[in-house]
Amino acid sequence: MTPEILLLEDDDSLNLTASLKLQKEGYTVHNAFSVQEAEKLYQSYNISLIICDITLPDGNGLDFCAQIRRESDVLFLFLTALDTEEDMMAGYKKGADDYITKPFSLNVLVSKVNALMKRLPKEIPDCIVSGDITLYPEAKRACKGGLTLALTAREYSLLCFFMENPLHILSRNQLLESIWDIDGNFVDENTLSVNIRRLREKIEDDPSSPSILKNVRGLGYIWERNCEKR
Repeated sequence: MTPEILLLEDDDSLNLTASLKLQKEGYTVHNAFSVQEAEKLYQSYNISLIICDITLPDGNGLDFCAQIRRESDVLFLFLTALDTEEDMMAGYKKGADDYITKPFSLNVLVSKVNALMKRLPKEIPDCIVSGDITLYPEAKRACKGGLTLALTAREYSLLCFFMENPLHILSRNQLLESIWDIDGNFVDENTLSVNIRRLREKIEDDPSSPSILKNVRGLGYIWERNCEKR
């Protein structure tokens, strides 16, 4: 299931820009422009990460963080122009997991978010089924039509990542960070393309015209089938 992010930022332009960037990376983003809106969204959705400004029209992000911390250990990232050491320490004391000061790079924001998301505990289902493909996470095994697929470790990791995030566009950068950077290894994008091609050869009926694992021009890849966790 795709992690859901609550973005609390009263600057309309920044809220929209950051939201679009995170959505492009495959995250679901709920936008709030005030503490009151954020409180309602937090209660309505299964939020994994809150990204929050400190200076807000109807309150203070530090107080909102303290309020959330009294009831939850949801990931919390401050995004603010308050950049002194005292400001940062105040944020961490309230329970923040990380702190980014404005102005900032959207790529830095994405990297911070991806790193924080890796802390989330993962529920392991008995299997994930998508058409005639079945993934067995505990056994680290996959089958197509009842026959075990001969996958390399990287191919299996890619298959697992796609089947855990079906019907969502996953960027090349997101795939590289999730599959390779977790080991601290740098790889070029050609390595990803090669692994995608090899995976398609094993799961697609016609690898030259894929119907399951598709390219989305300029954005990344998408697993274009529903997946059911059992």
